[in-house]
Amino acid sequence: MKKTGGAEKKKVRRSPSNSTPPRKQGANKDVFQLFAEKVRDHKGLVSRWAVLQETRVEYFRGKDFVAFVRNHSELKDILESDKGLEPEDIANTLLNKNLLVRCDRVVKTVRPGKKKLSSWPAHLEIYHDQVFSENDAFFAWAFVKRRPLWQTLLSFCWPVLTLAICLFPVYPHWAKLLILYTCAGLLLLILCLLFIRALIFGAIWVIFGKRVWFFPNILAEEATLQDLFQFWPQKDEGERPKWTARLFYAIVAVVVILVLRHHAPDEAARARYQKRVSNIIDDVLEWSPRQALSGMMETVVNVTDSNDNATDDSKSGSEKVVFPEDLGEETIPQEDTEDVTGNVEDSDHQQRGL
Repeated sequence: MKKTGGAEKKKVRRSPSNSTPPRKQGANKDVFQLFAEKVRDHKGLVSRWAVLQETRVEYFRGKDFVAFVRNHSELKDILESDKGLEPEDIANTLLNKNLLVRCDRVVKTVRPGKKKLSSWPAHLEIYHDQVFSENDAFFAWAFVKRRPLWQTLLSFCWPVLTLAICLFPVYPHWAKLLILYTCAGLLLLILCLLFIRALIFGAIWVIFGKRVWFFPNILAEEATLQDLFQFWPQKDEGERPKWTARLFYAIVAVVVILVLRHHAPDEAARARYQKRVSNIIDDVLEWSPRQALSGMMETVVNVTDSNDNATDDSKSGSEKVVFPEDLGEETIPQEDTEDVTGNVEDSDHQQRGL
C-alpha cells in the first residue's frame, strides 16, 4: 500500500510539471500578439505607408520603436512575465514570431539635388538578416490589422452610395442643387488650395531660394488621414538653387502670365461659354421622369399622326392618278403647239441657209 501511495504521489507531482510549458508558450504567443496590436494602434509610434513587393505595408523605424517603448513602459505590462525585456529583445521576439519584418530601402543612392537619403522611403524590400537594429532599419507589420466597427459598417454603405449616385437624375430639384453646389464648392476649394500652395512655393523659391511646401502631404498616396492635413512644411533637405536658375524661371513665369493675359477670351466669348455650360447644367437639373414620359408620349402621338397622314395621302394620290391613255389632244394647250412648230420651222430655214 505504501508503494502504491508513493506512486500516486509521484504521478500527481509530475502531471503539473508536464502541462506547464505548453500553457506558458501559448500565453507568451498571445501576449506578444496583443502587445503588437496595442503598439500598432497607438498614436505615439510614428509610422508611414510604403510599397513592399507590390504590397502596401505600414512600417516604422527602429530608433522610433526603442524610444516609444521606453517612453510608454506601461504597455510592457501586457507581456506579463516578459515585461522586463529590453526594447531590442521585444523586437527580436516579434521578428521570430513573424509579427514584424525587417525591411530596407530600395533606392540607396542620394538623388540629384538632395543632401541625404529620404527619412521615409516610399519603396521597401525585405532585408536579408531579420535581426533588430536601430541604425537606418525599417520594420513593417506582418499581420492584418483588425478592423474597427465603424469601418465594417462603412463598408456596407458603399453599395448604397453607389446606388444613390446612379439615381441622381430622379432626385428632386432642391436635392440636385444641394449636391451640385457642394461638389462644386469642394472642387473649387481643392483647386484654390493647390494653386495658392504652388504660388507660395514659387515666390519663396524665387526670392529666398528655399523650398517651402505648405500641406506637404496633401498629394501623397501613402499618407494617413492625420498626415494628409499636416499644415506645417517639412525642413528643406535640398541644396540651395543658383540665382541664375531662379532668375530664369522668374522670367519664364512672367512671360507665361503675359501670354495668357494676351490670349484670354473676351467678354463675349466668356458669356457664350457660360451660357453653353449653364444650358447643359439646366438640362441635367431640370430633367425628371415626368418629362421623359411626356416626351415619349409626344413622340408616339407624332408617329401615329404621321402614319395617318401618310395613309391619307396615299389614298388621295391613288384617286388622282391619270393614265396616259386617257390623255387626248386637248390636254396640250394650243399656244404651246404653235410655239413648238414655229421653232422647228426656224431651225429648218437656218440649216438651208447654211
